[in-house]
Amino acid sequence: MVVEDDEEIRLVLRYALEDEGYRVLEAANGEQALVLGHDEDPDVLLVDLRLPGIHGLDVVRSVRATSRVPIIIVTAQVDSHDVVTGLEAGADDYVTKPFVTKELLARIRAQIRRSNDVVTDHGLLECGEVRLRPETAEVQVGTRLVPLSPTEYKLLAELIGARERVVSRDDLLRNVWGYRNPGDGRVVDNLVYRLRAKMESDPAEPRHLLTVRGFGYRLKA
Repeated sequence: MVVEDDEEIRLVLRYALEDEGYRVLEAANGEQALVLGHDEDPDVLLVDLRLPGIHGLDVVRSVRATSRVPIIIVTAQVDSHDVVTGLEAGADDYVTKPFVTKELLARIRAQIRRSNDVVTDHGLLECGEVRLRPETAEVQVGTRLVPLSPTEYKLLAELIGARERVVSRDDLLRNVWGYRNPGDGRVVDNLVYRLRAKMESDPAEPRHLLTVRGFGYRLKA
């Protein structure tokens, strides 16, 4: 689903996505997006933040409150606070205008593949008292269960697979988001922030998901 108030950009995206075999839903504002998203259950959302009426950030927050659908935000200003705020609101990735169509399509494919991987992988992953349950896309910390988005699941699976070794931001961007080249580490940092809010009893003093300054992140048993 493309949530974009600029008709020309919607048209470009629709043609590009339909050429790849996608069925495209279009919403010109936040209100339409929330209704369509509820009725049609799309596989991926592309959300422009500067929408008339309901702001794009509120669309992201509303969708994320009830759904694990992958969300890619679209912004015209990479240096503004929009990117960080959008990621904190629950988006999984972002692209900037003007975007490169091939790159955007690659990001979309990566998000869909990640969603399918969570559904089809039935192996329990463990690191100490942290357990991933792929069949329900949940993380269990001790006896507490919390749901994960596909991207949150994939990032946590990468850290568990590292067996307490440090994983760099660039490696996480490649293995989780599918970036071919080093990218914006804020994407990783904000997803870790969201994971800590779900996993840790005190996110400000994490016991499990640790930052190794200058290197990256590791999961401690």
